[in-house]
Amino acid sequence: MCAGSAELRAGHDSLRQPSIIKRATRTRLVFALLTSSLFLISLVFLILVEIGNVNAHQRRHSVQSSVYFIKLDLSHIIPRSVPNSILINSIARTLGLHDFYQVGLWNFCEGYGNTVDACSKPRTMYWFNPVEILLSELLAGATIALPSNIIDALALVRKASRWMFALFLTGTCLTVPSILLAPLSIYTRWASLPLTVLAFLAALTTTVAAIVASAMFVIFKEAIHSAADTVNIGVELGAKMFAFMWIASGAAILGWLIQFGGCCCCASRRDVKTGRRKGSKKAYAGRATGAVDGGAGAGHEREKPKIRKRWMSNVE
Repeated sequence: MCAGSAELRAGHDSLRQPSIIKRATRTRLVFALLTSSLFLISLVFLILVEIGNVNAHQRRHSVQSSVYFIKLDLSHIIPRSVPNSILINSIARTLGLHDFYQVGLWNFCEGYGNTVDACSKPRTMYWFNPVEILLSELLAGATIALPSNIIDALALVRKASRWMFALFLTGTCLTVPSILLAPLSIYTRWASLPLTVLAFLAALTTTVAAIVASAMFVIFKEAIHSAADTVNIGVELGAKMFAFMWIASGAAILGWLIQFGGCCCCASRRDVKTGRRKGSKKAYAGRATGAVDGGAGAGHEREKPKIRKRWMSNVE
């Protein structure tokens, strides 16, 4: 009986072998790797948002030159309804006014036609101030008047741009450890709680940054359109920039949801070792039955010689 019990315990111990534990927790491993992959996608698109429009004049045919939040077309700033508008527009260009200005996270770029000719130096907490830019580029004494509603919108842009800048950089900094640490959740569900908090903060900052950027530039666009009778400024929102930041946000949100689900779903390796959860049943297929049967069979083999020896003594 003691030998049979020992064999039975050995059978149960064999179910906790590393190979079985890995198979039993394979589902959790898949979700952990999926979480890391989603945050990696988020990081890639966050980087694209942050390098967009930086030194675009040096990379005119790269992605950077076409990634911007908003683009202002000032090539026909004087409406056609104004007498001699064509002549005035050409004079404004001669005075130093560029055809377009496009805005990124760190700076702005300018150019003529469809070619970026120059970019401002990247600055932290940058905000786009067209009044300051135009006055600095026009000849001394030349001025350009913008409607009051555009000036009011610039006050919003100044505050929101700094929040947007800080949130995008914070989201990027939180996304990196979310990628590296997500696989730790396969070892214990206790690790899922702090990792879920980290993932939530990464998703939150990225999403809020995208919301602030979208709201700010849409409001700025509408303010310019409302002044179409006074100044003829074309406005174009950067489709690539908006797509990049919302893809980053969506991937971060999905990563956080999967990480949050890991707090209560799917057995960890610690759960399987301690017997709290068994994990995938496929890992034990043909193992548990074989182990129990093997222990019982070994016990019967040991009993047979004793029975035979007792029978031989009775015959004698």
